[in-house]
Amino acid sequence: MPSGGARAEAVQAGPPLGEYDVVVVGSGAAGMTAALTAAKRGLSVLVIEKAPTFGGSAARSGAGIWLPNNSVILAAGVPDTPQKAATYLSAVVGPEVPADRQAAFLANGPRMLDFVMANSPLRFRFMEGYSDYYPNLPGGLPNGRSIEPDQIDGNVLGGELARLNPAYMPVPAGMVVFSQDYKWLNLAAVSARGLAVSTECLARGTKAALRGEKPLTMGQALAAGLRAGLQRAGVPLWLNSPLVDLVQEGGAVTGVVVDKEGVRGVVRARKGVVVGSGGFEHNAAMRAQYQQQPIGTQWSVGAKENTGDGILAGQRAGASLALMDDAWWGPSLPLPGEPYFCLAERTLPGGLIVNAHGTRFVNEAAPYSDVVHVMYEKDRGAAGSHIPAWLIVDQNYRNKYLFKDILPTLPFPDSWYQAGAAKKAWTWDALAGQIGVPAAALRATLGRFNAQAWSGTDSDFHRGDTAYDHYYTDPNVHPNSCLAPIWVPPFYAFKIVPGDLGTKGGIVTDARARALRADGSVIRGLYAAGNASAAVMGHSYAGAGSTIGPAMTFGYVAANDIADA
Repeated sequence: MPSGGARAEAVQAGPPLGEYDVVVVGSGAAGMTAALTAAKRGLSVLVIEKAPTFGGSAARSGAGIWLPNNSVILAAGVPDTPQKAATYLSAVVGPEVPADRQAAFLANGPRMLDFVMANSPLRFRFMEGYSDYYPNLPGGLPNGRSIEPDQIDGNVLGGELARLNPAYMPVPAGMVVFSQDYKWLNLAAVSARGLAVSTECLARGTKAALRGEKPLTMGQALAAGLRAGLQRAGVPLWLNSPLVDLVQEGGAVTGVVVDKEGVRGVVRARKGVVVGSGGFEHNAAMRAQYQQQPIGTQWSVGAKENTGDGILAGQRAGASLALMDDAWWGPSLPLPGEPYFCLAERTLPGGLIVNAHGTRFVNEAAPYSDVVHVMYEKDRGAAGSHIPAWLIVDQNYRNKYLFKDILPTLPFPDSWYQAGAAKKAWTWDALAGQIGVPAAALRATLGRFNAQAWSGTDSDFHRGDTAYDHYYTDPNVHPNSCLAPIWVPPFYAFKIVPGDLGTKGGIVTDARARALRADGSVIRGLYAAGNASAAVMGHSYAGAGSTIGPAMTFGYVAANDIADA
């Protein structure tokens, strides 16, 4: 690799495309928060985006945001304190994440949220009851700390709305649905509250239509609100303009090489470059290099443009990388066309997950990242023993609960069966044959599970022992809302693979979001936030929104550090 000076000379051969105080790479939650902050601090800012749309993975997401002690949750009466949050985060992430980075996240998160609300149309709602993922740890809150965007009218963006990256799962037509509503929509056929929430979602949609609005929620609202803030602040955003490389001079990053709609050139950054370009979930070579097999780019729901461009550019500039073996994992169904990230379906009573031996191996209701960590750990010594796994449910389960977007009692699409993602049989033994597990072992597993379900106690894996376990469950089921027997034919099995929301490894940064070399020295002018940086959550996951909360916070931190210089 050429030296910094040689690389600078090489890239300067391209035509100059502009000069700004700050160049932000990526228009997801991290990038747009950084750009908005820098602009409001009086700096000139450009955002470059590889995709033909803005919003990245954030726009596709449910947009849960984990931010302890923010003004929204405190106003809702959440009994959070800085000490509780610090104790909990430290217990979750452990010593591998420097204490000053943890402290920077906790101190700046609430400030960031107030800043975003003051400088964009975004408002937020407390996701009441969505427990921290480890509520039994010191400082954990069983009622949760997570928030999500409130409803936004897409008309605020004008013609720019057409360039918003679409949602991973579109909201049903005519409805306005928040992330928190899905817990109850899953139960609409069996729960009075579920039916009431469904009716409320429809009423919201009707009201919005009568007002002539284009209602947005979840990730669509978050991305649209941040983009509207950038519009008001006069920040240009170049779409179809991927990062090619970073410009270095005298050991500092001073700009970017960008392909602006096919024209390669240099944009100078007088004060700094913020890399918020997402992870490398769709880069097969990087996943093969850093992560355990089997791994598949086709199992990720992250934005398809996330191929690690910013991470690789940072590495070429001398940045150290960390957590490259990890991701924001979740058990996923490899459905035709696009994977499905499995939340409620594996937690609702009347289902269990088995390995290739036909036996259970995990608490199915555990935090989704933990379930995949167990899959990989147990598969490591015997390839194929736990990947794929199988989620098994019965017709009683099927008659009660939404599955993905398939209403209760309705048949699953033929394409699911044709793709091998779903199986159906009238006996346990026949189902065992279809998924290739020993029939006797599956019978024994189901028999033991059913006995535990009747008693309400999972002595094997402790499903139902925490408030988090009970979030996506059926409160009408007793004595344990997580557990119900699997006994009514036909029986269904769904292939489970290690999917993800995106990777969580990337550029190592300090408490000021500055990129660091392997020796701990700072690369002047280079900052990183979001999934292009090594996550402040380490190998764990504190609660719903542990991706987006830190992404926005460190985007905010980076921009303020640049402005304060």
